[in-house]
Amino acid sequence: MGTPLCVPFEGGRPRMNSGHIATLSTLDMAIIAIYFLGVLGIGFYLKRFAKTGEDFFLAGREMTAWVAGLAFLSANLGSLELLGWAGSSYQYGILAAHWYWIGAIPAMVLLGIVMMPFYYISKTHSVPGYLQLRYGRAASGLSAISFAAMTVLMSGVNMYAMAVVMKVVLGWNIHFSIWVSSVTVGIYVAAGGLYSAIFNEVLQFFLIWFGALLIPVFGLIETGGWSGMVARIQKNFPGQDYTHLWSTLGRFQDNPMGMHWTGIVFGLGAILSMGYWTTDFLVVQRVLAAKDLRSARIAPIIGSFFKMAVPLIVILPGLLGLAVLPEHLFPESGLQAGQHSYNEVLPLMLARYFGPGLLGLGVTALVAGFMAGMAGNVSAFATVWTYDIYRPFLRKRAPDAHYVSMGRWCTMIGLVISIGTAYLAMGFASIMDYVQALFSFFIAPLFGTVLLGMLWKRITPAGGFWGLLAGTGSSVAMFIVVKIDPSMLSVIALSPNAKALAEDMYRALWSSLFGILVTIAVSMVTKPKTHAELEGLVYDIVHWPRERHPTLLGKPVFWGVVALGMLVILQWIFW
Repeated sequence: MGTPLCVPFEGGRPRMNSGHIATLSTLDMAIIAIYFLGVLGIGFYLKRFAKTGEDFFLAGREMTAWVAGLAFLSANLGSLELLGWAGSSYQYGILAAHWYWIGAIPAMVLLGIVMMPFYYISKTHSVPGYLQLRYGRAASGLSAISFAAMTVLMSGVNMYAMAVVMKVVLGWNIHFSIWVSSVTVGIYVAAGGLYSAIFNEVLQFFLIWFGALLIPVFGLIETGGWSGMVARIQKNFPGQDYTHLWSTLGRFQDNPMGMHWTGIVFGLGAILSMGYWTTDFLVVQRVLAAKDLRSARIAPIIGSFFKMAVPLIVILPGLLGLAVLPEHLFPESGLQAGQHSYNEVLPLMLARYFGPGLLGLGVTALVAGFMAGMAGNVSAFATVWTYDIYRPFLRKRAPDAHYVSMGRWCTMIGLVISIGTAYLAMGFASIMDYVQALFSFFIAPLFGTVLLGMLWKRITPAGGFWGLLAGTGSSVAMFIVVKIDPSMLSVIALSPNAKALAEDMYRALWSSLFGILVTIAVSMVTKPKTHAELEGLVYDIVHWPRERHPTLLGKPVFWGVVALGMLVILQWIFW
């Protein structure tokens, strides 16, 4: 039996039925079952093409720019994004869109124009692989261990996010949801490697859009458009501005995030986003699978145009929740009986608007997002473990087939570990508070080390290792200090009113700057590599291949400038 288009409400709360707010019809179940069978079929079909390490870990480097670009974006657009940022937009308003615009587009353009040539020309399998070539085994090993830890922590929160959807919408047992979904991902990634991950991510990209786009459409119809939504939010939450990007960032106390514009520009835009989009191997791996250098350079720029539109299906549902949901939502870590958390705003909106058939499509879109996020994490974990930890430190010489087998086994092992980490996310106010804390630990300090190594030949192996260690250690130390003494929040985040995301931004800024200073200081007193050892690894010691398409419209730089121009227009519209 299906759910009605609008879920009835009683006494200011959604009327719950047997612990959930919707029931799947036969048609809904058929749509979800077809999707699961489809992704498994793709995985087993592509297994025949994943024979060598190059095939399994980099999809044979045969992807076109469009396929690589969509997979690049889809690896980031998982259920974690859909659920987490919808919850964050309910919690913080349109300020959450900064993570999609100022916190993504400049970094994606930088990756395509400046950094991708180094990764691609060096033929590395991973970002730690580039660090091994540039700095040596110590820095590479530290980066690989950090990244492996982050991927299992991230894949765990993807599991948790999907389980929340199944629990809230359907009343499914949370443990059953985690195991069914994770086993499905494990089978198709272990079978086809990055081939399966990329092709399923492209499929999931379109499923996510088709399924999630209906929520903002129905929501804007109900509220009477953007102006009607803003009026309802102001009525429901008087005295708090949830609908402006920049005008409330002049003072910490004027916005729901407790953030100053310096945190957005420097902490998010200059450090955290640059670190994520240019050094997180989860997304970079997809671009490395491109068929040639030009495709690899333009793929992230193609992704940037789609990224600018993602707030339509992620941020807008959270804002609509502020306008139309008759009950207030609360932090995950402080829930009481009968309350819903920030993380549940998207499932609540899904059940509010979707009837039979549509509900199946919407749930399938969220399942697809979960699959994309999980597949990205486990395939990246398999690559980094095999090529950057197992091969250099444990078994240096083995047949290529042995490393492919190891990649398949550690895919499943990584999933099992991730199931254990899924429960850590419950201790944070929202999913995105948890995720951004992880990024501030592992991603922000790495960016400075990688960028300095690419642009300055004077940076030494010792400088790279100690700078990376100092940045990561200082970020974790600041997090622990605030947990022990909350008054230190006003020192680290510059305001006692700062919320978790604001604290993450400033912690990322300070740890990255500290890591950069240590990298430079140590490099000044240690011996650099020779010119010959740095060939192809540093900006002024690279032989650039000639462009196949010398016309203006064929240049990645041109489309990068167009993307940045569109970004400026969006900031002006929503100022």
